[in-house]
Order: sequence, then C-alpha cells, then structure tokens
Amino acid sequence: MGNSERDAAARSRAQALWGKEKKKGEEVLKARDKERQEEAVKVARLKGLRLAKEAADKKAAEEAPAPSPRRKSPLKTV
Repeated sequence: MGNSERDAAARSRAQALWGKEKKKGEEVLKARDKERQEEAVKVARLKGLRLAKEAADKKAAEEAPAPSPRRKSPLKTV
C-alpha cells in the first residue's frame, strides 16, 4: 500500500465518521427543537386555562352579593 492509498483510506474513514457525527448532531438538535415546541404548547395551554379560571372567578365575584357588614351586639353589663 502506498502513501497515497493510505491517505485516501484514512480520508474516507474520517469523512465517514464525520458524516455520522454530523447526522447525530442534527438528530439531537431536532429532538431539542421538538421538546421546546412541546413545552411551548403545554405552557400556552396552561396559560389559557389559568386566564379562563381567573376570568370565571372575577365574574363570579362580581355577581355574588356583597356580604352585609356584621353588626356589633351591644355590650351587656352585669
């Protein structure tokens, strides 16, 4: 095997390894993006539920009759 043949073989092995690593890195980035999107959807859903609950609570508080102030009973003397 000559020098150029060894260099070519080494280069092709290196390129194959580089291609595998690059593909693996792209898959990791895709997985992270998917997780971020799922988290954003979850947060948006929870925010919507929270805002709906707050609006319902506010409406219920406005519609509920105001509590009448308690009268103090006169002090009894013994």
